[in-house]
Order: sequence, then structure tokens, then C-alpha cells
Amino acid sequence: MSEAFWALGRASGVVLLVLMTISMLLGMVTRSGRPLLHLPRFGVVLAHRNIALLSIVFLTVHVGSLLLDPYAQLRLADVLIPFGAAKSPLAVGLGTAAFDLMIAITITAMLRRWIGRRVFRAVHWASYALWPIAVLHGITNGSDGRSGPFLILSAVAAVLVVAVGAWRLTEGFVEHRRSRTEPAR
Repeated sequence: MSEAFWALGRASGVVLLVLMTISMLLGMVTRSGRPLLHLPRFGVVLAHRNIALLSIVFLTVHVGSLLLDPYAQLRLADVLIPFGAAKSPLAVGLGTAAFDLMIAITITAMLRRWIGRRVFRAVHWASYALWPIAVLHGITNGSDGRSGPFLILSAVAAVLVVAVGAWRLTEGFVEHRRSRTEPAR
């Protein structure tokens, strides 16, 4: 049974990387105000939100299966307190830091209506730290983290995130700049 937890932890970690990458990309595209392919802007927003929520499900499966895996030797404190794990403290700590950031981002997203747009956006900017920390966790801690296929997946994900992130920094990123900056009449 412990091998099943180990396999589930590995597989859910890989799926989580893919989901987090897609969520990151959709989140950046959402800010542009543009549709994506044939999906209108509100559809891009919903896809981003739903994929982010699905990421939480896979994060729960990933962490839960590793807590139950006797080989991983993960304790509940290791999941909550970064860099305190007895085994691989840096690698596990990166995962814990990513986990903590994801919890903070998720909570503020759920409370967005009550905490205000400014607080939501300030915390949501942590996604730009969360994603690379999670990728580094996968590379340094995953049992297949240094395998060719995982490194290729990580490299493709990184190229996509960096490319869309660079586009986000360009002058032409926002499609309807005037409509967002002019006061309502």
C-alpha cells in the first residue's frame, strides 16, 4: 500500500505542476482583457478560477498521499512550517513555502469581496513567487525531479510562463487601456 501512496504523490505532483502552469498563464492572459482562442474574457477568468481550484484538489492529494507514505517520512509540521523537515529540509521547505503561499492566495481569492481589490491583488502577486518555488520543489525533492521527462516538462512550463510574463510587461499588453484608465462618464 505504501507504494500506492508514493506513486499517487508523484503523479499528483506532476499534474499539479501542469495545472499551476495553466492557471498562471490564464491569470496573466486574464489581465490583458483579451479573449483566448475563441473563449471570451469571462470564459478565460472562469477557466483560470476553476483550474486554480482543481490545483487545490491536486495539492491536497499530493500532500495527503505523502503524509500517508512511510517512505516520504513527512510530518504535519513539515507541511506547515518551511525548512524544518528532518529529511531534505531545503527541498521540502520549498514545497511548504509554495503550499503556504497557495493557501494565502486561495483564502484571499475566496474573501475577495470582503477584503477589497487592493488586498486581493497584493496577495495574488505572490503567485509570481509561488510558481517558481513549486517548480524548484519538484526538481529538488521529487523522486523523478531530475529525470529527463520531468526536466523537459519543467523547462517547457518555464518557457511558457516567462514568455507570457514578458508579454505582460510590454506596452501593448492591455487591449483596452483607455477604457481602464479613463474615468466613467
